[in-house]
Order: sequence, then structure tokens, then C-alpha cells
Amino acid sequence: MELFPVTDADDRRLDDYRGLTDTALRAVSEPAGGLYIAESTKVIARAVAAGHRPRSVLVQERRVDDIRGIVGELDVPVYVVPDEIAEAVTGFAVHRGTIASMHRPPLPTVSELLEGASLVLILENIGDHTNVGAAFRAAAGLGADAVLVSPGGADPLYRRSVRVSMGTVFQVPWTRITDWESAVADLHAARFDIAALALRDDAVTLDAYAAERPERVALVMGSEGDGLSREAMQGADTIVTIPMSGGVDSLNVASAAAVALWAMKS
Repeated sequence: MELFPVTDADDRRLDDYRGLTDTALRAVSEPAGGLYIAESTKVIARAVAAGHRPRSVLVQERRVDDIRGIVGELDVPVYVVPDEIAEAVTGFAVHRGTIASMHRPPLPTVSELLEGASLVLILENIGDHTNVGAAFRAAAGLGADAVLVSPGGADPLYRRSVRVSMGTVFQVPWTRITDWESAVADLHAARFDIAALALRDDAVTLDAYAAERPERVALVMGSEGDGLSREAMQGADTIVTIPMSGGVDSLNVASAAAVALWAMKS
């Protein structure tokens, strides 16, 4: 670790951290550059512990000792900036004081991810980064072995997803599927029962499904607005619903994921 004081917001060495509040821009530029942003010492520590490599770190002066304990032995530049420079570059007040630009690790194939797994969470077209992060936190806390993310879903390594997950996106193995047909083939080849969470007249209740749970289960959660796609429903072996009351027809997707995962443990 080498410290570099920076007092100019236009310094090109800080370009990885520029305009972090522009979600649309970052969603394109970060994956294209093979990078993601980790915010806070806790999240950076979890990323490093998972084997992820920092490209650089931006740290406010008061947090230098904190980051030293995480990346002090690594060959990584650490840019030390005053609070006002951090805010000018990122576009927001960096209350946590530390941000790292991280190299994205290569994603495994679906078949590699399924090897040895018995409970998988599939997120189809979940566009909200908060919900993706919360779903990963549920997956980590409630025993999912892996998470599959559809091509149209939000990036689990976007900084809001990472932050909401409390860094658990680094501890749950995950990958993106390319299309439903190949994903279903891989899941069936690994002897998974694909259970789609949806409202349908022929759905079985979650408690009934859990009572006779197959050995290997893949729980599919749909998007916040439209629910599961036709392809996801057609690829499912079972349609499962969470019984509701009080005139409420469904839960937030992350809450539904937590309930379904908990039921699979019971």
C-alpha cells in the first residue's frame, strides 16, 4: 500500500470514482471496464477477504489507519483526499470515508455454480439495486448455496447493491444466466426442481411445497412490477405461492425471497 495525497478534484487518478451517483452511466462503464465500487471499510474488507483485488482506494484523511489494516500488505495505490475533494469527485458526501475501485472477478458458468449446491435463488429481471442487495443478504443469511441473475437484472456489484447486502454479495457464489432455455437445461441436468414464486390458480402453497421439498430446489423470483416472464413460468417445474392475508396479494421481492428460503430450511 502506498499513500498519495490528492488535493485536485480534476486529478485523473481519481477517474474511477467520478460521478458515482450517475446510475445509468456507472451501470455501463463499470462492467465494461471490469470494475466495481466498494464503499466503506467493512465492505472493502469483505471483498478483499473473498479474494477480490483493489485497483485503487480513495480514502479521507481520518480513515487512513482503518484502510491500512485491510490493504496495507497489498500493492495498491491509496489516494488520500480532504472531505470536500471526495464529495466533488463522487457527487455525494462520503460519510463512510473510504471507497475502493475493485477488479471484477470472472464469473463461473451456471453448471460450475450448481455443482454441490442444493438450494439456489434465481433473480429474474430484478431492476432495483436495493432489492438485489437485500435478496443477496437473505440468500447469505438463510442458507442459499448460490444465486443466478438474469441478463436484464440489476448488477449485484453496483455499489448500492453491495452496500445494502452488507457485503454478502462477496460470500454467496453467483453468476449471470445467458437465457432461460440453457439455464433450465443446466438446472435439470443437475437434478434441480425449479419452483417459480407466482400468483396462479394452480400454484401450491409454500408450506405444502416445503413439506415435501425436493432434494435440490431453485427458487425463482420475478421483477417488482411485471413478475415472472412467460419463459420463466414455462421453465418451472412447480408454481409456488406464499399465502397472504389482509388484502395483500404479494410481498416485496427481497422479503418473498427471505420467506421462501426460510421455508426451505424448516
